[in-house]
Amino acid sequence: MNKIITTAIVSLLSISSLFSQILIEGDIFKINYSEKYEQPLEVYYTVECPLGNASRKGMDFHKVDSVKTSDNDDYKNNVWDKGHMAPAAAFNCDEETLLKTFSYLNCALQHQGLNRGPWKELERFERDLAKLFEVNVKIEVIFDKNSKKLETGATIPSYFIKTISFENYVHTYKFPNKDVKGKNWYTFKIK
Repeated sequence: MNKIITTAIVSLLSISSLFSQILIEGDIFKINYSEKYEQPLEVYYTVECPLGNASRKGMDFHKVDSVKTSDNDDYKNNVWDKGHMAPAAAFNCDEETLLKTFSYLNCALQHQGLNRGPWKELERFERDLAKLFEVNVKIEVIFDKNSKKLETGATIPSYFIKTISFENYVHTYKFPNKDVKGKNWYTFKIK
């Protein structure tokens, strides 16, 4: 009897965590979001403006009323950047489009050494490719037993897997969420 009750409770908890995921389809990206982790799980986008130059001045991340997301408190006084998953620079066609990237739905706790280093350089490579090809990107935000939850509520991802597709090519990179500044983004290629 106890085994049946335990199995039922585990099943309910698994179902509960499934319901804490929300699929959000915007006009510039699609996101599978976890309210449990207060972080995106998957992000899909196509680079739209590789040559855009809209200004970010005065823009900051904003919450979405209907979804439990991270917030500014999760990023204060620590090494975690507000890492754009769908990068602002890929959508700086105009201020309206650019502002759509400044949502906490599109933001992950990303180590500043990754965000400002190899991740940023790989985003630049995506934009360079988009000058010639349609570039589609999928990002998987990976949580595991080593992922830590901040006192403020959000959980820190352990890894980011980015798959870039263009023409007949598919490149996949796996980045640990730690200080990797100074390393070449290409060294993280896994296929």
